Amino acid sequence: MTKLTLPQGFTSRPATMDDIPACVEMFELWAHDAIGRSELDEDEVRNEWKSPDIDLARDIRIVFAPNGTLAGYVEVWAETDIPVRPWIWARVHPDYQNLGLGVALTKWGEQHAHRALEIVPEEYRVAAEIGTHSNVPAAQELIKSLGYSHVRSFYTMRIQMDAPPPLAQFPESICLKQVDVESDLEAVYRADQDAFRDHYGFVEEKFENGFARFRHHFLETENYDPTLWFIAWDGDEIAGINICRPHANDDNSVGYVSSLGVRRAWRKRGLGLALLQHSFGEFYRRGKKTVDLGVDADSLTGALHLYKKAGMSIFSQFDKYEKELRAGKEISVQSIKED
Repeated sequence: MTKLTLPQGFTSRPATMDDIPACVEMFELWAHDAIGRSELDEDEVRNEWKSPDIDLARDIRIVFAPNGTLAGYVEVWAETDIPVRPWIWARVHPDYQNLGLGVALTKWGEQHAHRALEIVPEEYRVAAEIGTHSNVPAAQELIKSLGYSHVRSFYTMRIQMDAPPPLAQFPESICLKQVDVESDLEAVYRADQDAFRDHYGFVEEKFENGFARFRHHFLETENYDPTLWFIAWDGDEIAGINICRPHANDDNSVGYVSSLGVRRAWRKRGLGLALLQHSFGEFYRRGKKTVDLGVDADSLTGALHLYKKAGMSIFSQFDKYEKELRAGKEISVQSIKED
C-alpha cells in the first residue's frame, strides 16, 4: 500500500461517507482563498464518492493537523476499463499551506496512480493527470516542480442574458422530443458516446461499465431534471443531445449545460447551435439568466467557436498537466480521423 509521508504530528486515513460535510467545508475554504468563489457542492461530492469508479478506502486519503483540523485531501481515479490517464485531485486547507502537504499528497496520488499499470495492457502509454485553475500560480509551480507538463486547458464558458435569447432554428427533419428516461436512456448514452468519440482524451470502454457510469452521474444526483434533457431525433435515430442540469455545481443561480454533442453525420448543419440556444431559452424562461458549460480550449470539433457564436465568453480556465508513467502506444483520442 502506498505510504503518505506527512509533517510531524499530521495523520491520515481513508475517507468515509461521514466525512463529506467536513471535506466540502475544507474544499470551500480552499476555493474562496484560491479562486475567490465556490468550486463544488455537497451533492456533487456525494455523487462522486458513490461512483462505481472509486473506492473510498483505497483511492482517497484525508489528512488531519495535530489539533484535529482537516488539513488536506487527495483522490485518485483509475478505474475505467483501460485507465491510461489516471486522474489526481488534491486540496490543502489555506491555513496549512507551505508545509509540504501539497507535495506529499501529490506524490501519494502519483504512486497510487501506478496501479493503472497493472490494469492497462503493457503496450499502451499511461500518463498520470493533474490540474489546477489558471489563476493559482502556487499550485501550477508545485505541479511543474514534480515533473508534470501542461498538455491542455479547459474553459468554463458563460452567457449572461439580459433579454430572451434568439429562438432556436433546428435543421429540417430534426424533431426535439421530451426524453423518456426509462425507454430512451440507452439510446441517449450511445449517442453521447458517439458524439464524444471525436473529443480529446476519449477512450473506448465496455458498454455495461460506461452505461452504469453515465446513469450514476446523470440520474443518481439531486441536480437532475429530465425536462432539461433536450434530445434531437432524425426519424428513429438520435442526431444530437443537450443534457442540462438545473444548476452549476458551484452556484445554484447558474444553469448548466452538462453534455452537448452532435453525432458526426449531423454536424455542420446548425444543430449544435440550435440545441444550445433552445436550452438558453428554457433556462431564461425558468428565471436563470446565467448559463455555464465546460469546453476543451482546443476542441477538435470546433466547439469553442460554436459557443462564442452563441454569445458565450470565457469565464474561467483550468489547466491540465500530465506525467508519463509508462511509454507506449497512445490510445486516447488526440486528433479526429475522418472516415
